[in-house]
Amino acid sequence: MPSPRWRGALAKAASFAPDLILLDVMMPKKSGFEVCEALRADPARAGLLIVMLTAKGRDTEVAKGLALGADAYVTKPFSTKELLAKVKDMLAC
Repeated sequence: MPSPRWRGALAKAASFAPDLILLDVMMPKKSGFEVCEALRADPARAGLLIVMLTAKGRDTEVAKGLALGADAYVTKPFSTKELLAKVKDMLAC
């Protein structure tokens, strides 16, 4: 049986070492919160920037995402132009 996609994504992040990951909160099998937490638990990913994209925009959910280590939390619907500007700004630092 093939591994769940989230495991494949974590393995890809480990092998590819991206500078930034866009992460949805609502995913099958494992939430974006759990994936964010797993990424942050890996010392090799300390410099990885995580932007969470989600329809879950309540204050408690935003606080949870940021507490788990997300660098930014963007709620849907969002402007693609504004998201691109935020990503460019984050990568420029």
